[in-house]
Amino acid sequence: MSKKTISKKALSADQRGELLSVLSVRFEKNMNRHKGLEWAKVLARLDASPEKLWSLNEMEITGGEPDVVDHDKKTGEYIFYDCSAESPKGRRSLCYDDEALEERKEAKPDGSAIDMAATMGITLLTEEEYRGLQELGKFDLKTSSWVITPANIRKLGGAVFCDRRYDTVFLYHNGAISYYAARGFRGSLRV
Repeated sequence: MSKKTISKKALSADQRGELLSVLSVRFEKNMNRHKGLEWAKVLARLDASPEKLWSLNEMEITGGEPDVVDHDKKTGEYIFYDCSAESPKGRRSLCYDDEALEERKEAKPDGSAIDMAATMGITLLTEEEYRGLQELGKFDLKTSSWVITPANIRKLGGAVFCDRRYDTVFLYHNGAISYYAARGFRGSLRV
């Protein structure tokens, strides 16, 4: 994906119905991720935000399997994370950001995690959010996911990513220009 503005950020009635069905089934199957929350209330928020539904569809079609993981009582927003077992397949082999993409002279990837997330209308998980996700299940046992990199590390050319190995969540570093077939990113969306 590129920085081009997506002109149509709305789903057809069929796409909308299909996505809501998938999200509803996933919500009911994984109640441990959102104890005490009700699908009807989530659905009401989604109905009021068609552009957010478009972003959730982008998360879904790139393999993220988005699901509700929290509710912000102050704002009323429901928080969705990518809950696929491994880093979403449609979002791998990306360097960290566009600065890194421009820096890379040879064998450039198709894009960057930060740009793709922005185009989709989502944000990368922070390390804290990633660790919170890992409390809800076991994710990234074979893959890894870029997470938001602190400015001081990024300024020096680095970026950070996480995974789960040996029943432990690890935070690692790499050059922001690097990319791997087994590294993608997980996003979050507030609705």
